[in-house]
Amino acid sequence: MDFQHSEDRQMLADTLRRYLADAAPVDARNKAAYGETGYSPEVWAGLGELGIAGALFGEDIGGFGGSGFDIMVVFEELGRALAVEPFLGTLMVGRALAAAGEVPEGIVAGTTIAAFAHAEPQDRAPDEPLMTRATRDGDGWTLTGAKAVVAQAEAADVLLVSAQTDAGVALFVVPKGAEGLTIDGYNTVDGGRAGEVRLDGVRVAEAVGGDAGAALAAAEAAGLLALSAEALGAMDIAKTATIEYLQTRKQFGVPIGKFQALQHRIATVLLEVEQARSAVINAADAFGKPGADRALAAAKYTVGATGQLVAEEAIQLHGGIGMTWELPLSHYAKRLTMIDHQLGDQDEHLQRYIALGRAEAA
Repeated sequence: MDFQHSEDRQMLADTLRRYLADAAPVDARNKAAYGETGYSPEVWAGLGELGIAGALFGEDIGGFGGSGFDIMVVFEELGRALAVEPFLGTLMVGRALAAAGEVPEGIVAGTTIAAFAHAEPQDRAPDEPLMTRATRDGDGWTLTGAKAVVAQAEAADVLLVSAQTDAGVALFVVPKGAEGLTIDGYNTVDGGRAGEVRLDGVRVAEAVGGDAGAALAAAEAAGLLALSAEALGAMDIAKTATIEYLQTRKQFGVPIGKFQALQHRIATVLLEVEQARSAVINAADAFGKPGADRALAAAKYTVGATGQLVAEEAIQLHGGIGMTWELPLSHYAKRLTMIDHQLGDQDEHLQRYIALGRAEAA
């Protein structure tokens, strides 16, 4: 396998890195991330003008990328910059609609903000029915229920809502400001905003066509790859910052990186990050192919475990300064911790990986 990005993808990565470094340095990012909107509308508009969202989708729906490696390139750079702009919702909603036969033009163009509203406040097994219900209402549908921790729900122009019908799960596009739709928004611990969504008799004209189960699976697969790549980018920055600190911080007249005990610890971090990189590359290569689910589970498990290691070691090797607000490292550590809990944590994906392996062997 060629581990080098193509010339076009490398150009995309360089362009995105330069733009985010200029438009969203850490201080500006933190101001937006913990502010009222949870992201920068100006940065989002600038990224839209660059056509970054289009890299996440195939040419058949108006994009110019859409492969696993295209998703990896974009989200790795977003992770390096700790970007909080609503790309995950863009990717997951766009992928779900595309899998259902829709052409989400505004989402692909980066002009429409979309939120993926699938998780619910109640714990449930994957095969249990959703608590959110959709019932026939004349020539339309009425939605009743609640969705939990919906990223950028307040800012979204549309929400893609999953609901249980008498015939199974269906998907519905709910526009911003729909009657009966209420959103209780809040800032998240790692920056950005999310919301608890309530649907009290929200009426929609029609359900999204196609197989809702396949559409949800397509959204989840893309989301897992994106989060894994984002974690890889964040780990890279945390690792580099820690190495630089070990080389400059002096104790007893010498850089602390000269101490063998600390060398062993940072060497372990370096090895684990490269193993995580291999897992993400493998998932990007498998994306969209038979058997991709197991590679995605492996990647999400690996970045969850490695991200925890990198966050802990980076903070400890920095000492007390590692948890200060002013040091970017503390924000990278928070983001790595929270990525592990999005779309299933490392324990869940380890079990998923084992179950998929047994199914393949049977």
